[in-house]
Amino acid sequence: MKSQRRKSKPAPPGPRASRAGLRIVALGGGTGLSALLRGLKEFTSLHPDHPARGHAPLSPSPIADLTAIVTVTDDGGSSGRLRREYRILPPGDIRNCMVALADDEALLSRLFQYRFPPAEKGLGGHSFGNLFLTALTHVTGDFTEAVRVSGKVLAIRGRIFPSTLSNVTLEATLENGRRVRGETRISQSAARIRRIALVPRNVRPLAEALAAIAAADLIVLGPGSLYTSILPNLLIPELARAIARSKAPRVYIANLMTQPGETTGFTLADHVRAIQEHTPGRVLDWVVANHKVVSPAVARRYRRQGAQQVLVDLPALQKLGLRAILDNLIEEHGVIRHDSHRLARLLLEEFSSPRLQ
Repeated sequence: MKSQRRKSKPAPPGPRASRAGLRIVALGGGTGLSALLRGLKEFTSLHPDHPARGHAPLSPSPIADLTAIVTVTDDGGSSGRLRREYRILPPGDIRNCMVALADDEALLSRLFQYRFPPAEKGLGGHSFGNLFLTALTHVTGDFTEAVRVSGKVLAIRGRIFPSTLSNVTLEATLENGRRVRGETRISQSAARIRRIALVPRNVRPLAEALAAIAAADLIVLGPGSLYTSILPNLLIPELARAIARSKAPRVYIANLMTQPGETTGFTLADHVRAIQEHTPGRVLDWVVANHKVVSPAVARRYRRQGAQQVLVDLPALQKLGLRAILDNLIEEHGVIRHDSHRLARLLLEEFSSPRLQ
């Protein structure tokens, strides 16, 4: 049964999509961005013998170009170790996006995600994909080239760019006035975040990322951690200005649950306010959010961890100048995730022109 979809206002005229399909740019990091890309991938060009997971394909291919711009502030786990020891950009989030966009998430993708057991001396805790990107960066002398070549190995359906090639660190100013540096320490902090910044501040994005934004028919932010996945991309001045200049619909995919410490007690409007307070220009027009209530058992489990379902406060969103689309976007398997296919199809149905059947 098709879920009921609610919109705060009628959808605007479709973007400047050509017959070849939409040009989509998605920005974020962590598991949220890779989940979105996994869903959007199904609607890029498909081989005749490769149906989109049994779903009826949309024809012609709704997506002509899919570009992911990925934050590079991770300093924990395998990525953090490789970053410190080999002075490269953290590869973990980019690896996850590559696997999500892989044409066939079978053997090669499983190999890229393989993690050596912690007991393994030297290699313990590292993923093969992270090591592959590190080695290829040293072979080519260029992290961006290493990502491009790795994408060819995995036959990804899209393009992936780091948000910057600079070695940046996140710094948070907490409500108690204390400053915390490093993504891992920030995400573990119990105090509310007042402000987040990049160190150094005036870093440059890739020219290819700016070109993709300039040509985009649809720009999507999220889903993902507000302060450690979404905002780090928007803290790059040229990147934020490029999004602010774009005439394409700019859509924020709301998180399903709050995150302990980072967004404890945040409503959806609180997430949007934080984005607006950190960016000089307008970077959002629409919010896509879930309206299905989480099952009681799963909700209790999350409450014990200090998380709760994000409250969608429509009147506050409208006061902030945003329009909202609400739908059932939850996938529950013990943990709560976005339904990748449903989310991707919703974006295409709402923001394609002509509207998809």
